[in-house]
Amino acid sequence: MEIRWRKSSFSGGGGSVGGGNCVELAHLSPTTIAVRDSKAPQRGTIRFNTTEMAAWISTIQADNFHRD
Repeated sequence: MEIRWRKSSFSGGGGSVGGGNCVELAHLSPTTIAVRDSKAPQRGTIRFNTTEMAAWISTIQADNFHRD
C-alpha cells in the first residue's frame, strides 16, 4: 500500500502563515491517521485513531497547550 501524505495549504514557504512549519497527514486505514513533521519526515510518525485525532485537533483549536 502506497502512503499518500498531505500537507496543509496553510504551510507556507517561510511566510507569515505557517512559516514552513507544518505537519503532514496520511490515512493508513479508515480508523488510523499518521502524522509526521514535514521538515524531518525521517524522524518517524505518530499514529492516532480517529477519536484521538479529533481530541488532538480540539485541543489545538482551543489553544490548551501549556507553554513553560
